[in-house]
Amino acid sequence: MSILVTGGAGFIGSNFVLDWLAQSDECIVNLDALTYAGNRENLASLAGDARHQFVQGDIGDRALLDRLFAEHRPRAIVHFAAESHVDRSIHGPGAFIKTNVEGTFSLLEATRAYWSRLDDKDALRFLHVSTDEVYGSLAPDAPAFTETHPYEPNSPYSASKAASDHLVRAWHHTYGLPVLTTNCSNNYGPYHFPEKLIPLVIVNALAGKPLPIYGDGQQVRDWLFVGDHCSAIRRVLEVGRLGETYNVGGWNEKTNLSIVHTICELLDELRPSPEGSYKRLITHVKDRPGHDRRYAIDARKLQRELGWRPAETFETGIRKTVAWYLDHQDWVQRVQSGAYRDWVARQYAP
Repeated sequence: MSILVTGGAGFIGSNFVLDWLAQSDECIVNLDALTYAGNRENLASLAGDARHQFVQGDIGDRALLDRLFAEHRPRAIVHFAAESHVDRSIHGPGAFIKTNVEGTFSLLEATRAYWSRLDDKDALRFLHVSTDEVYGSLAPDAPAFTETHPYEPNSPYSASKAASDHLVRAWHHTYGLPVLTTNCSNNYGPYHFPEKLIPLVIVNALAGKPLPIYGDGQQVRDWLFVGDHCSAIRRVLEVGRLGETYNVGGWNEKTNLSIVHTICELLDELRPSPEGSYKRLITHVKDRPGHDRRYAIDARKLQRELGWRPAETFETGIRKTVAWYLDHQDWVQRVQSGAYRDWVARQYAP
């Protein structure tokens, strides 16, 4: 038995692969195109592990998908592969449409062709990993997003993810494909690419660089430790009801400014600067276009139906995250310089 994971060299995907193989002997076929945020170094601990087969390739390559399905006959597909980061989508939306919309369509069609040939069609699962950003922006006093909240995406990134969600839903209702969808809140934790808020603040602070905060910094996000997200995905894959959507949240609404203050306080404790508190580096910059004011996930359905709750509080999760970055400065440096690609090439040379 095996599962096919797409985007398994990215931040959330690599954490899922590592978490899965730490708890199961079931094999993973890991398909990743290794675009800028895909990093095989995240998976270095799996070198020589026969349970993990890495394949560099694009989910838009239908011939490759058909070959992988025929060779490995997976019992499940966990679909992480996506272009991400709102800022990048603003400056280059085409890649987001190609990967998130066209790529998901290609994967759904390849899965449907494979599924149609199975004797036991009830055995397959297709789990699509999405985001809370598809729901748009919440007013400060509005109830958190539930699974029935209208879709109101406000950026090219969130629009492309909303489109992929709709495709997954349609392939279930039209063709009967056994799908599941999860919409998660903001993840944080190990292997997070340093352009995102939490790792960027950690890395910049240690380098004595400005800590940029968009606008007034009062944008609110619900923060989810990546390990908790992985456990939620495993639970949904195991017992989720087909055709259903499950919101995955950390029950941790925080403003961006408070996040930055918390990180500075942890660094002041764990790696104090002789020049004083890292808060001196906080710098407010012009807000980005279409910046949603608040996201908040209502994950009660996941708790009620499947018995899942996050194990980490924000306080425990952010401490683990800061400690990981302090202990993995070599990884950060290779990612920032681009040298991680050379490192990976040497490690995995034929």
